Amino acid sequence: MTRQPEKRQIAFLDLPAQQARLGGSIQKRVDAVMAHCRFVLGPEVQELEQRLAAFGGAKHAIGVASGTDALLMVLMGEEIGPGDAVFLPAFTYTATAEVVLLLGGTPVFVDVDPQTFQISLASLKDRLEAVREAGDLEPRAVIGVDLFGQPAPWDELKSWATAEGLTLIADCAQSFGASYRGRRLGHEAKATTLSFFPSKPLGGYGDGGAILTDDDDLAALYHSLRTHGEGRTRYEVERIGINGRLDTLQAAVLLAKLDVFEGELKRRDAIAASYDAEMPAGIVPPARVPDSESAWAIYSVLLPDAAKRDALQSFLKDAGIPTAVYYPKPLHYQPAYAPHHDGASLPVAEGLGARVLALPIHPELTDEDVRHIIEALNRWAGEQA
Repeated sequence: MTRQPEKRQIAFLDLPAQQARLGGSIQKRVDAVMAHCRFVLGPEVQELEQRLAAFGGAKHAIGVASGTDALLMVLMGEEIGPGDAVFLPAFTYTATAEVVLLLGGTPVFVDVDPQTFQISLASLKDRLEAVREAGDLEPRAVIGVDLFGQPAPWDELKSWATAEGLTLIADCAQSFGASYRGRRLGHEAKATTLSFFPSKPLGGYGDGGAILTDDDDLAALYHSLRTHGEGRTRYEVERIGINGRLDTLQAAVLLAKLDVFEGELKRRDAIAASYDAEMPAGIVPPARVPDSESAWAIYSVLLPDAAKRDALQSFLKDAGIPTAVYYPKPLHYQPAYAPHHDGASLPVAEGLGARVLALPIHPELTDEDVRHIIEALNRWAGEQA
């Protein structure tokens, strides 16, 4: 008879507990907004932008309505459109690719590293060569995604993109707070996009995002694009833009959370270290990108195959431990993107969806919660032996 671990209900993302811990400081920030009533681009937005830029080591930060809007505006700034190829990993969230198609460009899907899941430079080289040989598209840009909290291989990407004449863009939606070779993520590319969706390490109470850049002209352009393309005055329209502003109330929430962000990153890292130290044989913990520190948005283990993954997921569910699969299907297999894919095989991205399983990792997990998860993992592994 299968022996189940002790039942204990754990949250995959515990926003109520976070609210209980931070509610007082958040309420003070929100009350200040309610007092001055500048709900659109109020002073909290400018304060947040200054602090985000300083945290990420960038010269400028531009608060926007979502991480998707951030990506969209960066591509608009590069004038991506029909006939343009934008290279991006096939194993990531849909937002990275959809903005390319929204502007009429073509996403060129690239395979990922089998250990770190970050974009593969070898696959990038192959995919660029294939696009140039076909001759139908003009290679314009590459989007490196800092996946699951870890950084993409930025130094290698920068050298390659510069040599090939491609614009390098950073999608840091999941990884703000991570470091790469001693540098906080935020200025590895021409522009870095952030998301403050509630599940992110720095999450708001709704949608929100930002763009980081060291370029003065680009910063001015993004400010214009987020507000309908306005110029020096509200009713001077210099270009086609969008309504992509960050709400003041979201900025207020994020400012309160930014006050404790460093501590939360340390807690996430401590949980990841505990998982690593006691992960049983047969379950592969996340490989680390060399010379980096993760923000641990997602802690995703690897199982040998889909049957083992599904069995472990079911076992943990019965033990009150929720899990998630990021991502069950690579982007070029999705109905929205399959017609735009050239048919190239991307074997790593195509195989990961059947093997990945994300465990809970957030600052509200107690030591007892973590111990319960580890014991359940080991109990399941023992039963498989």
